[in-house]
Amino acid sequence: MTPKIKLTDVHKKFGSKVVLDGVNLSVAPGESLVIIGGSGSGKSVCIKTVLGLIKPDSGTIEVDGHDITHYSFREREPMLRKVGMLFQGGALFDSLPVWKNITFGSKERGNPLAPKEARALAIEKLEAVGLKPEVADLLPSELSGGMQKRVGLARAIASDPEIIFFDEPTTGLDPIMADVINELIVECVKKLGSTTVTITHDMASVRKIATRVAMIYQGKIIWDGPVSQIDHSGNEYVDQFIHGRAHGPITD
Repeated sequence: MTPKIKLTDVHKKFGSKVVLDGVNLSVAPGESLVIIGGSGSGKSVCIKTVLGLIKPDSGTIEVDGHDITHYSFREREPMLRKVGMLFQGGALFDSLPVWKNITFGSKERGNPLAPKEARALAIEKLEAVGLKPEVADLLPSELSGGMQKRVGLARAIASDPEIIFFDEPTTGLDPIMADVINELIVECVKKLGSTTVTITHDMASVRKIATRVAMIYQGKIIWDGPVSQIDHSGNEYVDQFIHGRAHGPITD
């Protein structure tokens, strides 16, 4: 089976700092991969190289078997139409009502919707994340942090994407709301059949949403396996990360 996403020997430096040092990683269609690692370990850079926001120094990046490593942003557009993204901070536009936030990407993907269609789609996606239709006309500033996360998730699934990236989806939420978001992610992804890549420090999220976990340390993937095996990885850095036991620094 052709991987949905594949990184092969990917390297990236910023000045003298090596961030990715030969990353090899593949994600199968329909898989939910969670990447864990300390702050500054390169988790976000991995995602940004796939999106084309950061160009690797060497190595290859493939989506659906196509090498997109050297694609321009314009050349990546067909691939990006398949992608949804839930940003860490929500990244909602304060000046736009919720329904316009949710459907904003349709214009960017070259498929702008008429206002009536866009609002109907937004309400459909709001209901999918457990929010009432009247939320559609509110501004982001009128929402709680948990509601903003739900709106961000509604936007991420608005185009029924084949691939969804989740960047610290539960950051800033209390444990109860974090669990609600995790459940919604699992439900929405299952309905869509999407391939997902998540970066998070939240081990409750890892255990809830992952089918597979990869840990990045010093720019390399040092462990990769089913989430069911994470407590028996046999790797001291994985053990330190998930249990908080100090065997030495896990970041540089």
